[in-house]
Amino acid sequence: MEDAVLFSLKGQVAIITMNRPHSLNSMNEALIDGLHEALTKVEKDPAIKCAVLTGNGKAFVPAEICRFGDSCRYCCKKAFITKVGQVAKRITTIEKPIIAMVNGVTAGAGVNLMLACDLIYAVDTAKFAQSFAKVGLIPDCGGLYFLPKAVGVHKAKELMFTADLIDAATAEKMALVNHIFPAAELEDAVMQMAERLAASAPLAIGLIKNI
Repeated sequence: MEDAVLFSLKGQVAIITMNRPHSLNSMNEALIDGLHEALTKVEKDPAIKCAVLTGNGKAFVPAEICRFGDSCRYCCKKAFITKVGQVAKRITTIEKPIIAMVNGVTAGAGVNLMLACDLIYAVDTAKFAQSFAKVGLIPDCGGLYFLPKAVGVHKAKELMFTADLIDAATAEKMALVNHIFPAAELEDAVMQMAERLAASAPLAIGLIKNI
């Protein structure tokens, strides 16, 4: 069985790939533990200057986190959601730039994990939704903080209230993502930026992450 998260290096750039394509990279314990492990490598290895976070298959992360069994108690569910949120927090506190390479649809917690990253490049066929209200929830993984910073308070409330699905061009126009690219160009564009950041001033970039 393949690992839920793949980790590779290209020069000074770490590539973290969520690898559950059969479930569109929905979050489970293995995936979240794998993300924590990968982020620890990025944080601790001085040779790594930048990281890219992406998904394998047709999705970045869908709305669904995971299906809990009937035997799973409330405390188990709460602990898991907390662990997911800690991934987003770690992305913001590691003093190295992390680029989200959004390869497809992303919704719910996936959008907020994406927003925790420093730069967001997406395929031009991607779609995005703050889908929480449709299931009677409020945004987790820092969404209440990240989304208003990205698009402004009123647009953030509209996206959260309606849970509307928006396309990549709309997301780029409202600054939800930095840039969009055709699928054939996305990886090259991301790696060019990642290598540029890896060759830049690490102390300055680490401090800029605090804005």
